[in-house]
Amino acid sequence: MTEFFEGLDPLLKTYWYIALPTSIFFLLQTIMTFIGLSGSETDIDSESGDTDLPFEIFTLRNLINFLLGFSWTGISLYNRIENKTILIIISVVVGIVFIGLFFILIKQILKLGEDNSFKFEHTINQTATVYLTIPELKSGLGKVQISVKGSVHELQAMTESVEKIPTGSVVKITAVENTILIVEKL
Repeated sequence: MTEFFEGLDPLLKTYWYIALPTSIFFLLQTIMTFIGLSGSETDIDSESGDTDLPFEIFTLRNLINFLLGFSWTGISLYNRIENKTILIIISVVVGIVFIGLFFILIKQILKLGEDNSFKFEHTINQTATVYLTIPELKSGLGKVQISVKGSVHELQAMTESVEKIPTGSVVKITAVENTILIVEKL
């Protein structure tokens, strides 16, 4: 193995020295992530402490992703690009793209874990459209259509109003009693 490295140009040797341990670390990190042994404990928090960002920029995981893209791009294009400054610039750009791709991938994976189950509590203070006329003074049931978390639901509704609420009216959900929405006309 050392004979392989001895005959290499210093830049190519540097790319290989970055690529091999980074690839091994990435493989181990990926395996640990998928079996649930790795979480945020492998990340190095950013100095800013700003938790409103969609993800942390300065993390060990992002460093590994950058180095992976950087080193393998350098190795792959070393013999094709004669100007080594351009090669390094392209390697840096690909490393940054790897960070972006990883962010997009993780964002999509996290969406799979979202709890999109319907809960009546999520309807309170939302607006809905009357589907079937709602009788006045809780004297009977009508129906409304409401969109909650991107899904449209047709639910039973009552009103405390002295006037019935006709089909097509827009209402606000003020409360939930059992599985019946209490609404008022807007």
